[in-house]
Amino acid sequence: MYYVDPHIHMVSRVTDDYETLAKMGCVAVSEPAFWPGFDRGSVDGFRDYFRQLTEFEPKRAGWYGIQHFTWLCINAKEAENVSLSREVIAMIPEFLDRPGVLGIGEIGLNKNTKNEATIFLEHLDLAMRTNELILIHTPHLEDKHQGTRMILDMLCDDSRIERHRVLVDHVEEHTVRPVLDAGFWAGMTLYPVTKCTPQRACDIIETYGPDRLLVNSAGDWGPSKPTAVPDFILEMRRRGHPESLIRKVVYDNPLEFFGQSRNFHFTPPEVPADAEFQA
Repeated sequence: MYYVDPHIHMVSRVTDDYETLAKMGCVAVSEPAFWPGFDRGSVDGFRDYFRQLTEFEPKRAGWYGIQHFTWLCINAKEAENVSLSREVIAMIPEFLDRPGVLGIGEIGLNKNTKNEATIFLEHLDLAMRTNELILIHTPHLEDKHQGTRMILDMLCDDSRIERHRVLVDHVEEHTVRPVLDAGFWAGMTLYPVTKCTPQRACDIIETYGPDRLLVNSAGDWGPSKPTAVPDFILEMRRRGHPESLIRKVVYDNPLEFFGQSRNFHFTPPEVPADAEFQA
């Protein structure tokens, strides 16, 4: 089955991972800007990073027939440096018209601090002024419920935001309902320790249905599995769900959400999805 991984950090993965993804049926990836494991010290460091995301990673993905898309921001982990964050936000428009740039993300909260909230709101303002899609990062573990509630309040307080153009990622059982009830898209991250699992993601699909729900691996430099989406596909098949339902979550839904971006130019595989070999 063809699938799209709507949230994966390929800059932290080896080239062999692209080959593995292609063999597993991945036809496109979406890579949000994120924290590299240390705080960057200058706006030029971010400029170089954005060049990597928009110039080199699409080429590396293309070697294996995978289409690469990206999002730009300064991650919440680095938002405590407000002055640098504002320099980066002012620089981001230099890249927004580049091919494959889908919008602003992944923005959100890390420790739910005042500075993080300030920079989150300034990212939202940039997205509204430039008519961009928004990809949201919600905090890990004990901060997730509070952080998600704070994020939803800030989103809903801005009357300019069209909720169908916002994807709130890393939802779990206790945060998916308020995200969907508010009219946003929701992403489930199949991360082995701090987020979701294929089994729990299947439970959520069975509870809430497939509409406005996506699954992703968020594969990065930490404990993660870039082939987590195929694990979800296998679990859905094991439970007897029809191929059309699985395909909606892992292929149709990402294309529907990303299709709202002016820079999303996706070439479908030559073999139609419903004509693939089904394992």
